[in-house]
Amino acid sequence: MKNYDTTFYGAIEGGGTKFICVVGSGPTSIRAEARFETTTPEATMRQAIEFFKQQEEHLGRLSAIGFVCFGPLDPKPDSPTYGHILPTPKPGWTNADVIGILRKQFDVPMAFDTDVNGAAVAEWRWGKAQGLQTFLYLTVGTGVGGGAFVEGKILHGLIHPEMGHIPVKHDLEKDPFEGVCPFHGDCFEGLASGVAIEKRWGMRGSFLMPDHIAWELEADYIAQALVSYTMTLSPQRIIVGGGVGSVPHLLPRVQKRTRELINGYIQSPSVLENIESFIVHPGLGSRSGVLGAIALAEEAAQKSL
Repeated sequence: MKNYDTTFYGAIEGGGTKFICVVGSGPTSIRAEARFETTTPEATMRQAIEFFKQQEEHLGRLSAIGFVCFGPLDPKPDSPTYGHILPTPKPGWTNADVIGILRKQFDVPMAFDTDVNGAAVAEWRWGKAQGLQTFLYLTVGTGVGGGAFVEGKILHGLIHPEMGHIPVKHDLEKDPFEGVCPFHGDCFEGLASGVAIEKRWGMRGSFLMPDHIAWELEADYIAQALVSYTMTLSPQRIIVGGGVGSVPHLLPRVQKRTRELINGYIQSPSVLENIESFIVHPGLGSRSGVLGAIALAEEAAQKSL
């Protein structure tokens, strides 16, 4: 029986290895969920569309759809390439018009943004950024990306931040690995992503022991990046997620190394005394991205009224 008395949103978290689709209205009201491998844009989007069509049969028409995705992408509604994936290392996805594909099937308001921007919005609504005006969400996983919530709203600027592609100091004697980024070689993502760890050491990070030298390198690269973000945007908190970023024994190393690199320059108790509360794991765990898609869908629905 269709439920026309409750508002439901469609949400997509598009990752480089898997897509997650849900229908719901918040963290405690997920009515259905599907996960499937990221293949070609056509095949992957077809699976998402089929999932939403099936759910509409049971729940009624979706009020809006939020789509957060790996990038780079065009999130600006007034741009001729809005809804497209821009040149990306993900084979076959460059110039994919993913919002255009959805619009052919659903006549509802839609929101489109990066997965990390979505995660930042979700953490602000329901997670560890509640009550904050300026913070960062960083994901370190297959790739590296960051979303900046600045003075009460997500930062887009020219297109959107690409925090994974900043340069970091690379000691070639300590780490002769050349990096994996096809655009920049040894940028932050090129040295610290999950792909970089696997190619450098011949195995995934999940198989490396906590005392492996890989984690000292990883902590240093992440800390370098966090110092740059801290100096530039002065966040009240930095949330670090992703498959690599969420490794429990890594976070204390990152906290310690970040404070060492700041070296007393920022005279704030958050850095000097409470670094464990300044650099944290997500409050929503691995759900930040898809819950952010729900939050963005809700905003899109409200704007359309």
